[in-house]
Amino acid sequence: MKDMKWIDYVKEIQAIAQAGLTYTDNAYELERYTRLRELSVEMMSHYSQTDPQIVTELFANEKGYQTPKVDVRAVVFLDDKILMVKETVDNRWSIPGGFADIGYSPKAVAVKEAYEESGYHVKPVKLLAVLDKQIHRHPASPHHLYKIFILCEIIGHEEVHSIETSDVGFFSEDKLPVLSTGRITEEQLKMLFEYHANPGKETVCD
Repeated sequence: MKDMKWIDYVKEIQAIAQAGLTYTDNAYELERYTRLRELSVEMMSHYSQTDPQIVTELFANEKGYQTPKVDVRAVVFLDDKILMVKETVDNRWSIPGGFADIGYSPKAVAVKEAYEESGYHVKPVKLLAVLDKQIHRHPASPHHLYKIFILCEIIGHEEVHSIETSDVGFFSEDKLPVLSTGRITEEQLKMLFEYHANPGKETVCD
């Protein structure tokens, strides 16, 4: 579909329903908010052609006030090339990272993801950017998500076997592989190479 604005509407309906279910104790309001959440699932399922049960589990199964999810990415350079991993889910390439885990700081997530997906032990150096996924050129997503990019340095390496990635490599800016655009965009990689060329560049925040 050319016009994907409906996703924004459905996400807002879902957020309103979730907040209502969290804070109201009125039986009639609970019924209305429950139906509103059901409608958001039906709409998302219909337009995305996804099974309603899957939509419920991924999109409408949380409790409490709804907030954006957080995606943390480790930015690692070696000899003017950036570390990338091949995602098994789509056989395309991204930089190491994923959803933030409960109990881990952003830096700890970057270190953990870099090792688990590539085998590289790294140490975090600098926060490069905090981006709002919905205003960048990513495919439409049911979740509102913030992306955190953390520059890291290599301190070691060992072989690992990841179920999420199938290959590891370093790529120059002019020879990038086919990208997993749900995770990284060409414009974002260009920004990261700009940081590599200019270490004093200020942190970007949407």
